[in-house]
Amino acid sequence: MSTTTRLRAAAPALVLFVGTLVVLEVALRLGGVPSFVLPAPSRVVLAMVEEWPTLGTAGLATFAGAVGGLLLGSVLAVLAAFASARWAGVRRGALPLAVALNSMPIIVLAPVANAWFGLLNPFGTVGVVAVLVFFPVMINMLRGLLSSTTSQRELMASYASSRRSDLLRLQLPTALPFLFSALKVAAPLSLIGAIVKEYFGGPQDRLGQYITSKAALFQFPDAWAAIVLASCFGIALYVAVVLLERRTMPWHVSVRSAA
Repeated sequence: MSTTTRLRAAAPALVLFVGTLVVLEVALRLGGVPSFVLPAPSRVVLAMVEEWPTLGTAGLATFAGAVGGLLLGSVLAVLAAFASARWAGVRRGALPLAVALNSMPIIVLAPVANAWFGLLNPFGTVGVVAVLVFFPVMINMLRGLLSSTTSQRELMASYASSRRSDLLRLQLPTALPFLFSALKVAAPLSLIGAIVKEYFGGPQDRLGQYITSKAALFQFPDAWAAIVLASCFGIALYVAVVLLERRTMPWHVSVRSAA
């Protein structure tokens, strides 16, 4: 896809984004809406510029915790999916456990992680994020591994394919689209998990604690600047997953159609 075509494809989203900001700015200023309800976009941008040294440090620290949790949770989920696809007994035991982890409210898990690892231990954030992303990655990866058709399996059997060859040449390629779909959901989710965990305690140089302290001081433009920065990190993670998807499975129809 050429640069001109990419710009044309991105134009509607850019126009909608800029138009929304302009309408919001005018409406909030003409309506006299106080900043504790919703600050104007220009005030949020100004706050981000003024607070950037503190915000940048806090954002990178929170981002690192989210990425660590995303990697740990995804690796464990993929290993659990492989084991569940290989052995039916493991599948019968692992699925209820995965559902139980997914049903666990994060606002309950965050204080427990603080008690287990301590307020200042970064592994508390990593652990909470890992639990949060485990279920969507594991359940989608397992579905992908089991999605090969009977005719495909019979074809592999006709070549006397080994179990390892079945995994690498049939099951894994069919599972990759499911895996990347799950990672696209899990990537922004990891930022949410990290900030919620930090909201319940942790080092002061983290976005969760920054938002909490600024909101308590009624400095809402600063708090919204941190929220916008967290959204930017979430979008960056999502884009990283999309780029990895294009590099990993250029043969898939969804990637070819987007190229």
